[in-house]
Amino acid sequence: MNAEIITIGDEILIGQIVDTNSVYIAEQLNLIGINVYQKTAISDNRRHIIESIDRAFVTSDILMVTGGLGPTNDDITKQVLAEYFGAGCMKIHEPSLEIVKNLIQRLNITLSETNIRQAELPDCCIPILNKNGTAPAMWFNRNGKILVAMPGVPFEMKAIMNDVIPMICKHFKLKSIYHKTLLTYGIPESVLSEKISEWENNLPKHLHLAYLPNPESGVRLRISAYNGESKQTLEQEVDAQFATLRTILKTAVYGENNDNLATATGKLLQQKGAMLATAESCTGGHIADMICSNSGASKCFVGSVVAYSNNIKIKTLGVNATDIEMYGAVSEQVVRQMAQGVCKALNADYAIATSGIAGPDGGTAEKPVGTVWIAVATPKRVIAQKYILSKLRDVNISRASAIALNMLRLELIEEKD
Repeated sequence: MNAEIITIGDEILIGQIVDTNSVYIAEQLNLIGINVYQKTAISDNRRHIIESIDRAFVTSDILMVTGGLGPTNDDITKQVLAEYFGAGCMKIHEPSLEIVKNLIQRLNITLSETNIRQAELPDCCIPILNKNGTAPAMWFNRNGKILVAMPGVPFEMKAIMNDVIPMICKHFKLKSIYHKTLLTYGIPESVLSEKISEWENNLPKHLHLAYLPNPESGVRLRISAYNGESKQTLEQEVDAQFATLRTILKTAVYGENNDNLATATGKLLQQKGAMLATAESCTGGHIADMICSNSGASKCFVGSVVAYSNNIKIKTLGVNATDIEMYGAVSEQVVRQMAQGVCKALNADYAIATSGIAGPDGGTAEKPVGTVWIAVATPKRVIAQKYILSKLRDVNISRASAIALNMLRLELIEEKD
């Protein structure tokens, strides 16, 4: 069973906004056993929309369309779909109109004809309520193939998908697809493939392995199981394979699916009842942001000092001014003191400290752009490591943050063992 996702909007094509809708829709479709055959972004153009639908219906049974359902003249999706599916007329959908009226009233705005037209739908579609916005979704059926048109506002689309998924499951007889991802860090893709080659070569034919490398999050290993009659059986098979993989990769594995290095490290800290602080120079608070982006961060994180200037390193973190003058701010001596200093200043059990040259300026022959020193302080010791990363500022900040969290994660695992 194939599906295509079509996102409509000039703002996507010119890079004004990022298309996150297709990512979410694809995830939800895969969970119910539907293979996403293609994703397409198109303009607010009648001919483009019609041609895209015609082409997609050749290869797919389901078309998920977002965007172009707004009240302004440039939003033409509803009118084009009414024409495409041969609507006899447009009719007011009273339940949707009530939602529109309530939303407008809460905003203390006078109801206009434009607002009312939002509740007008082609008579050939099944309306799907949009409880978070003024544009209802529409379900069209052509010879058993389905097109679902939803608004492009992400939080509206996500709520509507909760109603769409059961409708799809009722309409189609679906086979099972199951995806699971194992997250690794610290082993390059080429080395990783050699390390697990024997295991990979012995995978059953209906299980497919994909390598998904990312410099900031490591290599993700995804197993996809297709065409199983029982999703539970597929899950059990994949879980058994990943159990074997964990024994091969050991501490290189830090989580599954939507985990990240911050959540993995946070869980280890919480298991110890310990608190973390960060002292960040070149990463500028990015490590703290990664930690605080996860629910429950307050159980393992006390705070951060963004010690960008040497003055803050000296006065707030207690770094020796002579060491900065002698060795430079980007040095082992300084980053060790930063880690110890923030532990003391914020009364933390563990600390991460970073100091480096993020770029694109500031490098020297001795310390080129991308040079980063990272330290981790524990109740027992302080470790520090130098890295030479890239010439790109954003990459250096992201990679240094990930490396730092992984250094702490490995320390916590070693202490636990």
